[in-house]
Amino acid sequence: MRLTTQGADRIDNVLFLCTGNSARSILAEAILNHLGNGRFRGFSAGSHPKGEVNPLAIDLLRRLRLPIEGLRSKSWDEFAAPGAPRLDFVFTVCDNAAGEICPYWPGTPVTAHWGIPDPAAVEGTEIDRQLAFRQAFTALERRIKAFISLPHASLDALALRERLAEIGRN
Repeated sequence: MRLTTQGADRIDNVLFLCTGNSARSILAEAILNHLGNGRFRGFSAGSHPKGEVNPLAIDLLRRLRLPIEGLRSKSWDEFAAPGAPRLDFVFTVCDNAAGEICPYWPGTPVTAHWGIPDPAAVEGTEIDRQLAFRQAFTALERRIKAFISLPHASLDALALRERLAEIGRN
């Protein structure tokens, strides 16, 4: 297993997976690209992509002034194909995707499960639905902040995996 080495010119690529790639994984991609400070690049994909980003996810990101350019619902197959970006980390953000057989990721990325309740599945008023998206965003933001604050270069593979699993449990 290759450990990541943070250097001045090193950017670690992180893929967030969810079944539909329309809400949670999209939010995580946007958050990491906003907070990653040039050290991390976020991507998202789904095992069975919906083909469109949930409008409530886009609305929330716009309200929070996070970039939405390039966000789209896509298959995880894009990241297993020749010419795909090298992946350093792969995080599942929904329980369904965590239980699925994932494609082979070139480069043996470090993986972890960070399950978040699906805001797109919430029924009720518009306010209820918006609140669910905000709660998912807040949980993802907290985990991503913990991830980027880890001393990546000083952790061995086992310690890094344990810390990432711990982030997913909290």
